[in-house]
Amino acid sequence: MNATTQENGWPGVRPEVVAEVVSGLSARLQKRLDGAAAKLAQRPLSREGDEWRVEVDEEALLVLHAPGGVIADPASVRCGCLLAPACVHRAAAVTLCPLAEAIEGGAESSDADAPRVDAPRAEGPETPSAPEPVLRPEPAALTPSELAAARHLHRAACALLAAGVSGAGAVSQAELLRAAHRARLAGLYRPAAAAVTVVTRVRAARSGAPDHRLVDLVSGLRELLGLTVALSAPVDAFGASGAPEPTPLGELRGSARQAYAEEGGLRLYGLFAEPVLTATHAGAVSWAVDAGGRLSTVAEVTPHGDAATAAPLAVGAGNRTVRLGDAALSHREFSRAGLAVQGATRSAGGRLGAGASVRAVRAAGADWTAEPVDGLWSEPPGAQVARALAAQELPYESRPAGSDLLFLDVTLLGAAPTAPGGAAQLLARVAGSDLVIALLPGHEHPDLAFRANLALLATAHGLRLRLIGRLERADRPQLRLLAIGTPPDGSDQPGPVRLALAADRAGRANLGLERLQAADLQAPAPRADHPVGPLPELPTTPPDGPPVHVLARRVAQAVTTGRSALAPSAATAAADRSLLRVAGLSTAAQLLDGLRAAAADHRRDVFGRVVPDDHDAFATAWLAAAVYTEALATALCYAAWAADGTATDRTRQPARM
Repeated sequence: MNATTQENGWPGVRPEVVAEVVSGLSARLQKRLDGAAAKLAQRPLSREGDEWRVEVDEEALLVLHAPGGVIADPASVRCGCLLAPACVHRAAAVTLCPLAEAIEGGAESSDADAPRVDAPRAEGPETPSAPEPVLRPEPAALTPSELAAARHLHRAACALLAAGVSGAGAVSQAELLRAAHRARLAGLYRPAAAAVTVVTRVRAARSGAPDHRLVDLVSGLRELLGLTVALSAPVDAFGASGAPEPTPLGELRGSARQAYAEEGGLRLYGLFAEPVLTATHAGAVSWAVDAGGRLSTVAEVTPHGDAATAAPLAVGAGNRTVRLGDAALSHREFSRAGLAVQGATRSAGGRLGAGASVRAVRAAGADWTAEPVDGLWSEPPGAQVARALAAQELPYESRPAGSDLLFLDVTLLGAAPTAPGGAAQLLARVAGSDLVIALLPGHEHPDLAFRANLALLATAHGLRLRLIGRLERADRPQLRLLAIGTPPDGSDQPGPVRLALAADRAGRANLGLERLQAADLQAPAPRADHPVGPLPELPTTPPDGPPVHVLARRVAQAVTTGRSALAPSAATAAADRSLLRVAGLSTAAQLLDGLRAAAADHRRDVFGRVVPDDHDAFATAWLAAAVYTEALATALCYAAWAADGTATDRTRQPARM
């Protein structure tokens, strides 16, 4: 493993190390842990080889031994104070270190996790010496050790949800990591990884990290609780008439490592490249399509320890050589060229292996308007959206590469607000329909080229483009713009502006890695057979949609401030209930009432004191509300993208749910 931090950053730490060190503290010291971590973070940190040193005070020196940048053993954290090894300094240090599993797992869409949670994960080369996974018969039920680990993980997740971000300090996080380690040892890899992701996002929320998104934390907790509930539920629970088909245990368990399948010879055509930028990683990923139309990825993503330099690292990664065989071309070059690969291996998610047996040589690329690339644009927009939304239900590692990407031909309409009082967004009309979509930057970081390119495109009214974007789930059609190119010749009447890129750019631009110039947008000379008509009119702002936000806001509020936050006045509860019922969202009203009732249902002893519980009833009510909100948001997104152009009106009508 490569070093997981920059010179001035903390090393990575295995989750089980955090759990063991924190559990070794006394109850008194555990109460002081968060404050001690805040103080330790202000102390200077130095590195000598594989050792990181922190001078706690004039008498105590804290030493972190991290070979390869990762602390893998509690004994590797040494402190010179009198209370060591059961001192708060060791626990504070591992609390400050980034989790090594999050580093190894890569960038989240993403969640990530990518680009947001939806971006490709940080992926390294395939390990040639790793043995192929052995396929064994799938057990019909969980073993006692697996069931105990799943229930332990469920209780820890419930406790963290009840505490909320504001109350989920280092001790709560360590307990969830301890449960995650137990689950991993029991073979429950997917829920264990989900728990580590939740802790990583809780840390980001508590520290005010710039890439923290509450929606990602809500999604992570929903996935974790959904997995633990499914694993902990009795087998008989799925036998009732009308009950949904249970998820196979193999899918719930997950796998320890990603398996690769032999693909033999592959002819790859570069499609586009995009930067990857998260709180811990920076790099670039290239997308390619093979002769059969299947998408694949090759990534160059490495950890970073300084957020100020992360964006330049991501942009610079576009000039690094593609790690695939002996190919000597950069990610930017590959986005316009091709590769002929022998001995190729590919994961279920489309990641190309880079083992020692892989051979690759440069080959000619293909225009976006030529096969096999052109076929990506032949699928109707509604079908593409349905495919992207369906893929979100799959585990991240099982989603086909590019399942969240849309390939559209559009005409730019200029910038206009898409909601009353909202900020102006670049709008575009999909070719061959009346569907109007809002185009968003692929990543919001100001040092990436996305926002500047979008601002320039907003001035090019009437420009016709062939584009690639990532679906943004919302009740209005939205797309995060990643790459653009020239549309097919003769497909439409020429607009007042056309894309005029240099010949070496093959008629396309990677909007996150390359900056457009005003000279790239030119006004063509009028032609007698295709006169330039007036600019298209901007659509009128649609009315507000159903008040889904009422329930979604309470679901997110519980994650932020915990169980105690859901205790509003009777007037507020009645107003929310009335608003939902008037809109026809009676199920949402019932779920919100149930969530509030579960939050307020505290058991008390004979003296009237609140008796601590396992928060299972509250977590169950929260999960039901979160799953409903997710399903409703997905349905509204699909309706908004309906090809007949009437979905916007339908989503504004009261829905009976």
